[in-house]
Amino acid sequence: MTKVSVIGAGAVGATTADVIAYRELADEVVLLDVREGFAEGKALDIYQTTSLLGMKTRITGTTNDYSKTANSDVVVITSGIPRKPGMTREELIGTNANIVKSVSENVLKHSPNAIIVIVSNPMDTMTYLALKATGLPKNRIIGMGGILDSARFKGYLGLELNAPTSDIQATVIGGHGDTTMIPLTRLATLNGVSVSSILSAEKLKGISDATMVGGATLTKLLGTSAWYAPGAAAALLVENIVRDQKCITPCCVSLDGEYGQNDICMGVPVSVGKNGWETIIDYKLTAEEQEAFNKSADAVRTMNNVLKEIGAL
Repeated sequence: MTKVSVIGAGAVGATTADVIAYRELADEVVLLDVREGFAEGKALDIYQTTSLLGMKTRITGTTNDYSKTANSDVVVITSGIPRKPGMTREELIGTNANIVKSVSENVLKHSPNAIIVIVSNPMDTMTYLALKATGLPKNRIIGMGGILDSARFKGYLGLELNAPTSDIQATVIGGHGDTTMIPLTRLATLNGVSVSSILSAEKLKGISDATMVGGATLTKLLGTSAWYAPGAAAALLVENIVRDQKCITPCCVSLDGEYGQNDICMGVPVSVGKNGWETIIDYKLTAEEQEAFNKSADAVRTMNNVLKEIGAL
């Protein structure tokens, strides 16, 4: 029996739970929120689709009762205030740090062996906070951001190439922020063919720029953060874990010398399986890419320092 709990029943959390149930990634899904009746309502709504879509997953909701999440194999934390138009991820730190820290502690009281997936923003900093606050082995704390950023990168490439995104391989590393992520255009391929041989440098630059502000673009259009792609990205990470797929995917993990960085959580390609993330893959960056990665790390550290300033660490 596989059990997954999703903390935060907002748009991202509910979408995550919905995709997990639809893809039957767990026998049981628990959705938890602090708002009275909110998670119960979302869970009931999703559950009522099971007969329509032929799903066998059992999904329930609860109002702030962490005992209902007991013995979860994976816990996805989406809790926190959403990003609003004009708001930077840095501005989210003060409020969301307290939420993520409290949620992590409550989760582990009932599921001490769970793998924790962080979705809450600013994601790199919240992943770092969860790692430091819980004291868990580093392989059991994973930030989702790189999967989402890479999906957006593939999306923009697919539109420009007029090709299915399933035929495209493309990766974004670095921080999960408008100025910190690094779309690796050099390594992007369409069915094994380098996109650099198909698209001009100018086109690739435009796609890279669009990817980097992909979240802000949607926030401006929607008036709040996106949820369909983030929810699906979180569910994909859960799938890699519960099905022990060993897939290579970009995730925010703790670095200990890899990519020239220490004491930081950032997006790099890793293999993911039942024990969490297992191995960091070295993409052997060019000097220019490494410089961009180092600058991204500097920006992430600036946000991490806020945790110390507000007493969260």
